[in-house]
Amino acid sequence: VQLQASGGGLVQAGGSLRLSCAASGRTFSIFDMGWFRQAPGKEREFVAAIRWSGGTTAYADSVKGRFTISRDNAKSTEYLQMNSLKPEDTAVYYCTARRTYSTSLARDFHEYDFWGQGTLVTVSS
Repeated sequence: VQLQASGGGLVQAGGSLRLSCAASGRTFSIFDMGWFRQAPGKEREFVAAIRWSGGTTAYADSVKGRFTISRDNAKSTEYLQMNSLKPEDTAVYYCTARRTYSTSLARDFHEYDFWGQGTLVTVSS
């Protein structure tokens, strides 16, 4: 499975961005997709995840109510709509996919199998 992320950029605090991640290859093997982010000097952290079949979602507390994850199965693409952005949301955002099923959506990056190249989101104050 290959993942291609896009949509990052520079935005002012309070603004919005939408990230996209297109999956290709053996996409039938995907159970979950998600987004992680990594700010300079910090560890990679969970942002959101979605079950490919059924659409169950999970969010980090820091983004709940501001970010929305969604997917378009026909296009094998997931999205992250980010509203009310804050300077602390500045990071490289990575899309990811998981081929192992579990009852709950994974929040640990070690549990994901495929990664996109990352897209930079910069929020100015």
